[in-house]
Amino acid sequence: MRGQLISIDDLTRGDIERILGRAESFAEVSGREIKKVPTLRGRTVINLFYEASTRTSSSFELAAKRLSADLLNVKAQGSAVDKGESLKDTVQTLSAYDPAAIVIRSPHVGAAQLVARWSAAAVINAGDGKREHPTQALLDLYTLRRRVGSLEGLKVWIVGDVLHSRVARSNILAFSRMGCEVTVCGPPTLIPREVETLGCQVRYSLEGMGEAHVVYALRMQLERMRGSFVPSLREYAARFQIDGRRLSPQQLLMHPGPVNRGVELAAEVIDSPQALIEQQVESGVVVRMAVLYELLAGGSPGDAARGVQPAEAATEPQPA
Repeated sequence: MRGQLISIDDLTRGDIERILGRAESFAEVSGREIKKVPTLRGRTVINLFYEASTRTSSSFELAAKRLSADLLNVKAQGSAVDKGESLKDTVQTLSAYDPAAIVIRSPHVGAAQLVARWSAAAVINAGDGKREHPTQALLDLYTLRRRVGSLEGLKVWIVGDVLHSRVARSNILAFSRMGCEVTVCGPPTLIPREVETLGCQVRYSLEGMGEAHVVYALRMQLERMRGSFVPSLREYAARFQIDGRRLSPQQLLMHPGPVNRGVELAAEVIDSPQALIEQQVESGVVVRMAVLYELLAGGSPGDAARGVQPAEAATEPQPA
């Protein structure tokens, strides 16, 4: 794994397996009374968020703190960005703090790549426009693997607003890389051109969804839409909402959140036993701990849960 995570394409299948294994180790740490390990003590992680976020921002914050890093949260609102400071100037200013890692979320495609050019820090893409969200895909893989075991051969349907979804792009790449058969489904206006080149099939109706082992519903991203992509939300829900009639008891349900209740998902499936939505949120911290660890520390597979850095592997560390 290289010193940045901009796209799922930055990762081999072996990289993904290693991150998921690290996350399993950190899940054990999360069950302890003292949840911190000293792995990144003395190193600085910067969360640079140009878009509102609850799940991603808070889980990266917890992940950094549980690894004992110093954390700096920078949000566009109320910062110099509000005064017109450019991304490059912001990154150069923050570089004065000698960050080990910069986690960036931006409404602009390619922002994370630019930050990687301008900074010596490890850069993690926490979402860039409608392009990618690699750590969401990793936590989805982790959540699903914990539930079903092997991912090889699983049939995954990604349903909804694929066009505006960075989660969809990362998940198509990630699930395909792990041996899943991926199908995207939605109205033709919400399916990107040539999306099949990412390694998936395309459907324009829910007919055939019964063959899926996993149904991954996407949020209708109205804030990214310019113009009318569907006649109305009511009509969209009538054709593509996942409800108790369309989701069989044998199928698992996932969603990246936040959910538009009554639009892409009906209330009865959100609260059903086959829904993994809460587990996805829980997985965010340990998977993002694993990503930070892998980029900044490395080490042997058993070291992560003990907080051992490579040079310390011969000694037993004390809790942070």
